[in-house]
Amino acid sequence: MTSPKAYDILLAEVHELHDLGKAAAVLSWDREVNMPPQGEAARVEQMTTLRRLIHQRSVSDAALERLEAAAESLGDADPEGDPACLVRVLRRDVAQARRLPEAFVVESSQVGAKAWQVWRAAREADDYASFRPHLERLIALQRTKAELLGHDGEPYDALLDLYEEGARCSELRAIFDAVKAATVPLLEAILSDGRPVDDAPLHQPFPLEQQAAFARYIAGAVGYDFTRGHLGTATHPFATSFSRDDARITTRWDPGFLNPALFGTLHECGHAIYEQGTDAALARTPLARGTSSGIHESQSRMIENLVGRSFGFWTAHYTTLQSHFPSQLGGLSLADFHRAINKVQPSLIRVEADELTYNLHIILRFELEQALLSGDLSTTDLPAAWNDAMGSLLGVRPRNDRDGVLQDVHWSGSSFGYFPTYALGNLYAAQLHASAIAERPEIASDLAEGRCASLLDWMGRTVHRHGRKFPPRVLIERATGRGLDAAPFLDYVREKFQAIYDL
Repeated sequence: MTSPKAYDILLAEVHELHDLGKAAAVLSWDREVNMPPQGEAARVEQMTTLRRLIHQRSVSDAALERLEAAAESLGDADPEGDPACLVRVLRRDVAQARRLPEAFVVESSQVGAKAWQVWRAAREADDYASFRPHLERLIALQRTKAELLGHDGEPYDALLDLYEEGARCSELRAIFDAVKAATVPLLEAILSDGRPVDDAPLHQPFPLEQQAAFARYIAGAVGYDFTRGHLGTATHPFATSFSRDDARITTRWDPGFLNPALFGTLHECGHAIYEQGTDAALARTPLARGTSSGIHESQSRMIENLVGRSFGFWTAHYTTLQSHFPSQLGGLSLADFHRAINKVQPSLIRVEADELTYNLHIILRFELEQALLSGDLSTTDLPAAWNDAMGSLLGVRPRNDRDGVLQDVHWSGSSFGYFPTYALGNLYAAQLHASAIAERPEIASDLAEGRCASLLDWMGRTVHRHGRKFPPRVLIERATGRGLDAAPFLDYVREKFQAIYDL
């Protein structure tokens, strides 16, 4: 008979591995936000060492024995209880990790770290040629990774599953085709028949000191707890969590355009609020974070768009924004400001894309990633393929690779399979938002008056507190009563943009 203490023994090991992982995350945060340029080489070695040690301990025979002993000791425990959920998640994580040899993990870390460094310089210099050999190596490693992890015929499924458990390319193609089929005609109608929207007031000098002050104000207004958080600066904004009591965000500042810092801050707040809302009982375990990249993205896109670009939100906060920028926005009406921040205009840069065209950027990357992984597209031909796809989907073509194939950090960081989760986040967000209002109609009236506490309360109860206890498919069904459905998002954007553009 297995000792009843087996689960406690497992938990002690889990806590130590969690702490090592968060130490590596601190090094990564510092690298992005504070580290001097000459620290790169040493930082790569430090991060590689930690990842190697974590991998060694995670996949050892002793670790597997502890896990199975703990599982046996639980017996018929509640399958939705914390211990049973932790064992399920650890079995999945350990099985995946054991399929990746230590030498492969170390090589991937070293190649990725170097590629990230080269990408940053290549993007600045608009020099794709210098990055291409590193991208070639990264793709080769991703092909190997897919085979090591295993799949049912499409290698991309193995990579996608790392970020969105249970997702499959065939399903996403069908969903994305439906999104594309509905988005493109609406976009064409807006561009040809819509009442023009003037966003020039957003493109003027906005002093960074005032931007930073308002960013802190608006982050607090949507529920981000600064006693458990921090706002930093990064080239590519991100959020990271070292614990539910230390969930940090970054944004980027543009002295001539209000949107990047404003909506970048709101976006990252959504991520961090999710992490701050996980149940304290899950601390120092793999359950104490979002269940998938898509569900995580749903929370950031919800705060950024469904809340942050709504008319009701700004009825409560626009006068404060005007007080920070009286000469820029003092004479602009709330209605015109709301239309300006929701302007639909096909653009080159994903992170600056409007709410309607954003998914088209993701679909483009999803299709290119699959072609690169399968070998149907070479890295030599990638820039031209990128530009052609932009022209076909969005009607715009990059004039350089900085605004084209080099604009995203993800490939340099080996994050193949991640991009689709951005679009999934939009779909999940609308579905969760609609279900929240259906269950608690007062949420709609609260949002109409700029209050989002009731919405966050619902999200906290149905999504945030569970952390990673339930796979995304299970979580979305528990919260909304059905699986992933694109209809709420498509209904939302039709209603919103037909009203804004008088269609």
